[in-house]
Amino acid sequence: MASKIAAAKDIITLHGSAAIVSEFFFYPEESFVKVKKYGLPMLLIEDESVKSFMSNLTSQISEWLEAGKLQRVVLVIMSKATGEVLERWNFRIETDKEVVEKGVSREKSDKEIMREIQAIMRQVASSITYLPCLDETCVFDVLAYTDADVAVPFTWIDSDPKLIANPQMVKLHAFDTKIHKVDTLVSYKNDEWDEEDA
Repeated sequence: MASKIAAAKDIITLHGSAAIVSEFFFYPEESFVKVKKYGLPMLLIEDESVKSFMSNLTSQISEWLEAGKLQRVVLVIMSKATGEVLERWNFRIETDKEVVEKGVSREKSDKEIMREIQAIMRQVASSITYLPCLDETCVFDVLAYTDADVAVPFTWIDSDPKLIANPQMVKLHAFDTKIHKVDTLVSYKNDEWDEEDA
């Protein structure tokens, strides 16, 4: 993986290899395998470089979640040619500090949590009905908003928030594990096409 060393602030980003970044959204159909996750059919990529990237990413995010140090994860999709941000998937995380710091137990059944995750996954899958078609080669970044005192691996670097000017926004269902509550907001580039011009 290509990486850079930089001092950590409160917004950091993980950069994958150029091959992963430049080709991620345009892998051929045969690069995916259909599996059942969260009780829903999903496509998972079989490319080893992407799997390695995702394994490293989820490992680090898990570490920060368990320590109660992660506030938000943002998936940013950008034009490869211009760097313009086209979509921004913002996952805001609220951590129950009593559970993390004092070991207080909160109960919620796995079935309830699974239902909430399924609702979000269905919304993500149905987002193709309202998100603009990405008809250009895209790259992505993953941003992590952490507490200021967090130890940051050298594979993460400082980043700007990669905001979209005048975005359209859609709020998705939240889910709550009783330790973490996750709210999701999708922002995307406002389509300037006007029906009156048609």
